[in-house]
Amino acid sequence: MAQAPILSWEGLGLIQGSGWLFKDLDINVHPRDRLALIGRNGAGKSTLLRLLAGTVEGDKGTRSVQPGTRVVTLEQDPFFTGYATLLDFALAGPDAPPQHEVEAIAGQLGIDLSRAADSASGGERRRAALCRALASEPDLLLLDEPTNHLDLAAIDWLEDWLSRYNGAFVVISHDRTFLTRLTKATLWLDRGSLRRKEVGFGGYEAWEEQVQADEIRNAERLDARLKIEQHWLERGVTARRKRNQGRLAKLWEMRAQRAAMLGPQGVAKMEIASDGSKTKAVIVADKVTKRFGDRTIIKDFSLRITRGDRIGLVGSNGSGKTTLLRMLTGELAPNEGAITLAKTLDGVVIDQQRSLMAPDKRVRDVLAEGGDWIDVRGVRKHIQGYLKDFLFDPGLVEAKVGTLSGGERSRLLLAREFARKSNLLVLDEPTNDLDLETLDLLQEVISDYDGTVLIVSHDRDFLDRTVTMTLGLDGSGKVDVVAGGYADWEKQRKKPMAAKAAAKPAAETAPPPPPMPAKKGKLSYKDQRDYDLLPGRIEELEAAIARDEAAMADPDLYTRDPKKFAALSDTIAKARADKDAAEERWLELAEMVEG
Repeated sequence: MAQAPILSWEGLGLIQGSGWLFKDLDINVHPRDRLALIGRNGAGKSTLLRLLAGTVEGDKGTRSVQPGTRVVTLEQDPFFTGYATLLDFALAGPDAPPQHEVEAIAGQLGIDLSRAADSASGGERRRAALCRALASEPDLLLLDEPTNHLDLAAIDWLEDWLSRYNGAFVVISHDRTFLTRLTKATLWLDRGSLRRKEVGFGGYEAWEEQVQADEIRNAERLDARLKIEQHWLERGVTARRKRNQGRLAKLWEMRAQRAAMLGPQGVAKMEIASDGSKTKAVIVADKVTKRFGDRTIIKDFSLRITRGDRIGLVGSNGSGKTTLLRMLTGELAPNEGAITLAKTLDGVVIDQQRSLMAPDKRVRDVLAEGGDWIDVRGVRKHIQGYLKDFLFDPGLVEAKVGTLSGGERSRLLLAREFARKSNLLVLDEPTNDLDLETLDLLQEVISDYDGTVLIVSHDRDFLDRTVTMTLGLDGSGKVDVVAGGYADWEKQRKKPMAAKAAAKPAAETAPPPPPMPAKKGKLSYKDQRDYDLLPGRIEELEAAIARDEAAMADPDLYTRDPKKFAALSDTIAKARADKDAAEERWLELAEMVEG
């Protein structure tokens, strides 16, 4: 039998301004739930998380928490004022976790909690907040953008911790990879209503498209205009994703061209193509080395960046990404070697510091200096039309910046900076605070941008969708140059690690007797049969999972037939495990065939 919810809201409503932000919401969180909370910036996701936590009171409805349930929140922007050190913050309050637990997690995350709180970086504060939240032994974790300001190593650690965590969590995140790997169900907050589907984020976009298509059909059937935001009518979710498929095809083509221009894998030397690319070069680094004291940050790095390149810089915090970026843009000189920038280079830098827009300014002031028209890269546009291009309600033109959500302020900054005429775009952690729809829009804008783009980001999915080449730094001074995105860099990085791991036991122990020689690619009868039949079996399991998830999407099923709800939950879990095992088996066989 399915377990009762550990936290629920019945008939939840909240008034914001002159109307309801949302009304009559029913929410149930069960033990071991892994919930993605999805919605546009300004929809009220963070507010809903605070209502679940009990730190904000609703204007309507009843909140119930199972006795003994410990609910812990990781805020998007924790309040550090008044704390001398990060440890003081982590141990503050009557519900503070045990100090030894906090320090144990700090050791795993690589954070010095004796650091002064007022001078700590965003990444250090985020780690300290994670130490406090995870060490509190929560039954329910409420996570608001947990990967913001974390480097790739810390994100990997957090994913591993959450995958082993026995409690429930609700997470707001723009990191598609993070959500896809961890979530098993989705809460979609949309225009004041909340939908739940027992499918992780990996199936969210297909579900979203289906809901939008159903709404449009219903509106047509009733011969009435659909009361939906102008964004959906004018742009269309499905149409945008079809365009994105075209852009991805173009991106793969550009990656293939870049791969042909690169020398041996992992070598940063860029060969000069014979198609006149020398005339297209905008940044040329020749045997560049940079040191700080006795430490070499970048060593013997060479690269030719041409017009139209989209380059991602990845690596752990402190590995030298910002140093390399500053050298490539001419802000920092190398100790050895030379960096040459094209004389016509005109760059726009969008960094992590988004506090430059005064809260008392109007949207009109930020974009058009108080006027009605804005010059967008040489083309004059009306400010309200330009706002729609960036998914804003045109009526927000008179709104004060201080009334916008963090994500909306980030989107406004992007709209302002993308209007400037330039041929080099530098983006430092551009995805922080952006919702998924704005990320889709940002990918479109980058794809259509005529110039060169340099991106520092820890968002793996975003890099995979935007960049043609990845520069990977590990802190030793070496820079790996890989044609493709984050996944391509990670794949290359694992090859020498796997080879080293395979060679180690061979050197330490006597080799076993050699096996009987076998024909390359020849499978046994059983292996061949599995290789042929498993793809069909995987499709059957996927269809069964989709069918059972559709049945569980019935919001009244739990109260009407809890036994059926429990049976479906168990069936889906088993089918997912069988599907994972089948996919792993087939991949092993495919590698044998390729070998």
